Amino acid sequence: MRVFRLQVNGDTVEVAAPEHWTLLEVLRYKIGLTGSKQGCDKGDCGACTVLLDGVPTLACLSLAATVETSAITTIEGLLPAHRANGGEGADPVQDAFDRCGALQCGFCQPGMILSAKALLAKNPNPTSQEIKQSLSGNLCRCTGYTQIYEAVVLAAKGEQV
Repeated sequence: MRVFRLQVNGDTVEVAAPEHWTLLEVLRYKIGLTGSKQGCDKGDCGACTVLLDGVPTLACLSLAATVETSAITTIEGLLPAHRANGGEGADPVQDAFDRCGALQCGFCQPGMILSAKALLAKNPNPTSQEIKQSLSGNLCRCTGYTQIYEAVVLAAKGEQV
């Protein structure tokens, strides 16, 4: 066992876990943040996507030991961060996904939202190709891509993300 000191959703968290555990395992099984999904466990599906210093990252491929100096944002951290920055209601990207019906089974949704959030933070007015590229690492098995794409377009038109 090793004690990891992680910066998760704005809070410092100390957690004991095996040295070889991935960030996904620590988030889900030690901290209890289950929004990041355990899908393929080999970096193909994007269901485990989190933001490391604002960059979409596959938590199933990242050892917890390698991210102790990074700011980790999970899907659970979006609403509190939005409200802490003076926002009302849901985070604009989450709201756009809701309004566009960009959720079916919901398994891919956290990774999709975080990928979209990172894109819009870097580029508030992305092109169609940039949106598609930013979401390309996330698979939706329910084929909800049209609504997901529309949600990102809507979020880009709405309030600042």
